[in-house]
Amino acid sequence: MLRGVVNGMQQEAARGDEIVAKMLSDRYGIDMAEATLVPMGTETINRRVTLTDGRRAFIKQYQASADLEHAQAAWAMSEFCRAARVPAPRVWPNRDGRALTRFEHVGWVVTDEVPGRVATDPLTLPRAQHIGLMLGRMHRALASYPPPARVRQTRWRTGRVEDTLSETETTLDRAAAQRTPRLDQLRVDLAQRRDDLRTHVARLRAGLPDSLVAQAAHADLTRTNLLAQEDVITAILDFQGEICVLSWELGRAAFDPRTVANSQSWMLCALRMIEAYRAENPDLPLADVRASARIALLYMLFSLYGATTAEYGLPTEAEADLQRHWAERQVTIRRLLGNLDALETALGTFGRGS
Repeated sequence: MLRGVVNGMQQEAARGDEIVAKMLSDRYGIDMAEATLVPMGTETINRRVTLTDGRRAFIKQYQASADLEHAQAAWAMSEFCRAARVPAPRVWPNRDGRALTRFEHVGWVVTDEVPGRVATDPLTLPRAQHIGLMLGRMHRALASYPPPARVRQTRWRTGRVEDTLSETETTLDRAAAQRTPRLDQLRVDLAQRRDDLRTHVARLRAGLPDSLVAQAAHADLTRTNLLAQEDVITAILDFQGEICVLSWELGRAAFDPRTVANSQSWMLCALRMIEAYRAENPDLPLADVRASARIALLYMLFSLYGATTAEYGLPTEAEADLQRHWAERQVTIRRLLGNLDALETALGTFGRGS
């Protein structure tokens, strides 16, 4: 039985390689020597390929249900940022000069293979600083970019607490149905989340500025969409290409749960990143910068992503990472709640003397 499943997977992979080779030949005029599946991504099938002339490339194959118009717009934003010295992978145009190729009823994008890997460890101070510089440069460049059609939701600012409270109950029911082995811990986590939502949201929202800068942005700048070599960011991947609140994107990056939950230097990393960001994008109002920690906290309070995992059909390693992310978010919420006043005081000093 197992041997039959493995053989079926091998045949499917071989057929996929045949389609990739034909796509590259027909639409790019290049010949493939070898392809290797990369087990990452939930919306695309990814491969590293070696061409017969020795060059290497990275190929993203979109699911048949993907919104290819949106994908095309996201890649256009990525290329715009790359021209502004943001480390985005270079897209290979097809024979029609387009970034996105339609072939065999799905979409394909071919890019340079970029050195580096997704970091699994907490941020270091130099890496935090480099992320801040790149994010600030990106936001400054995108200030003049045409507004995208999509707008990132702001449930953390406008969503009803009652809706998320109800969602925690649904999540617990789903976990029980999935027979998750960590059900008892999840029950404790969700009880804590309900208490936090009832206790803190109104107060946290009352401290937000009346208006926050929103513009074209990456809209998903998280650890898994950054490649790094040592402490240098070599690539920013998977642009969502949406309008979003800039201080939300900044806070989400600066208060990375992997770092906050596991590093004694988490606060210094966050401040170093935001200080570097401000050096590259001084036009973001200080009130927005100061609000980034509060917004990151609100965002995590309203997000139940990772509480259950079976529904995503992830590989074992990716599922374990998502479960770890949930646990790290729980720790991060506690630490941000306990240190918010100190963080906002420190962030408020970044504008003095400037």
